Amino acid sequence: MREFAKAVKITDKVYWVGAIDWSIKDFHGYSTDRGTTYNAYLVLADKITLIDTVKAPFREELMSRIKSVIDPGKIDIIVSNHAEMDHSGSLRQVVAEVKPEKVFASAMGVKTLNAHFDLDFEITPVKTGDGISLGNMELTFVETKMLHWPDSMFTYLKEEKILFSQDAFGMHLATDRLFEDENEPDIIHWEALKYFANILLPYCPQITRLVESLPDLNLDIRMIAPDHGPIWRKDPMVPVKKYTEWAKQKPNKKVIIIYDTMWQSTALMARTVADGVMESGAEPHVIHMGSKDRSFAATMMLDAGGLIVGSPTLNNNIFPTMADVLTYLKGLRPKNLIGGAFGSYGWGGEAVRQLNEYLEDMSVELVSEGVKVKYVPGNEDLQQCRELGKNVGEKLIELIGKK
Repeated sequence: MREFAKAVKITDKVYWVGAIDWSIKDFHGYSTDRGTTYNAYLVLADKITLIDTVKAPFREELMSRIKSVIDPGKIDIIVSNHAEMDHSGSLRQVVAEVKPEKVFASAMGVKTLNAHFDLDFEITPVKTGDGISLGNMELTFVETKMLHWPDSMFTYLKEEKILFSQDAFGMHLATDRLFEDENEPDIIHWEALKYFANILLPYCPQITRLVESLPDLNLDIRMIAPDHGPIWRKDPMVPVKKYTEWAKQKPNKKVIIIYDTMWQSTALMARTVADGVMESGAEPHVIHMGSKDRSFAATMMLDAGGLIVGSPTLNNNIFPTMADVLTYLKGLRPKNLIGGAFGSYGWGGEAVRQLNEYLEDMSVELVSEGVKVKYVPGNEDLQQCRELGKNVGEKLIELIGKK
C-alpha cells in the first residue's frame, strides 16, 4: 500500500481519514466548482471504529490516512451511515482488507448496500435509539430517513460529543482546512446554502421533524462532522438553525428572473421585467442561463418569493437551457412562490404556454397569462413586461405584509 496521505486529528480519540476531490465539477447534475470531500472518521476506542468509507477511486487515500495512525487491520467496527456510492463505493474492498468484527448500517442501509454491491459479508441493522459499546466509548444511532436517502442515519459518539451527520449539514467544498471556522465565512455560508437548495430542498418536512426531535434525543453536541465539507466546531448548532430557517422556505422580497435568449429579444424583455420588479419595491435578480448553471439558479431560488421565467420558442418548444433548469427546479419542489412567464417567437409561439405549465406544476401562483412577443418587442410589449414584473413584485410584497 502506498503511503501518501496523513490523517488529521479532530480530538485525542478521533481522526479525519477521508479524501479530498479537488477536480470534480459535477455531482449528478449539481455543479461543484469548488470540488468536494468524502469524509470518513477513525475512532480510537477500545474497539477501533471507522465511520463511513469513501468513493471507490479514493480508497487508497482513505487507507493511507488510516495507516498513518494505526494498522488498518486493527479496525474492529465499520459504520455505514449512508449507502450512496460516494460514501460506500469502497466499502466492500475496505472490509476485505480490514476484516472487521462487525459492520453496522440502518435496516434500509443493509438492503440498499446489498442491492448496490455483491456483498460477501453480513451487515448488522440498527435503528433510532440503538447503541453499541466500543469498550470505553459508546455509539448511538439516529435514523434520518429521506435526508436524503431512505437509508440515511446519524451516529453520535457520546464521550467526544460528536454527531457524525452523513450528508446532512454538509457542503461540496474541497479544502485542506478541516474546520468551518478556518474557512472564509462567505464561502461556508454560500456552499451550505447551495447544498441545501440543490439536495435537501425536497425533504423540508422531514428536516423540520428531525430538528424538532433533536432535543428529545438528549445529544450534547460539541461538533457536527458531515460526510462532505468542513466540520462544524465553533458553534455546531449553526447549521441546525440554518436548516430550520431554510426548511420554512419563507419568502422575502427577492424575485428571480431566469431566462435565455436567441437574438436578444427575450433578453430585453428580461431586463424590462426586472425594471418593473424594481419599481414595485421588490428586489430583482436576473439569471441568464447562457452564463449561469442550474445549481446557481436553485440556490438563488431558495429564499426568493418570486420566480419569473422567459424563453424564446425554438422548434415549437422552450429553449433547451430553460427546459433543463425548469425540469431541475421542478424536481426540487419549491414552495411559496409567485410568478409569471414571458418570451419571444417568430412563428408558433408555444414557449410562454409551456413555461406556464412548468410553473403550474411547481405550484407557482401566476399573476397573468404571461407576455408573448413576436420577433422584436416594441414599446407596448415592453410596457407589458414592465407590468408583469411590477405585478409580481407588488403581489409578493402584499403577501409578505400579511404574514
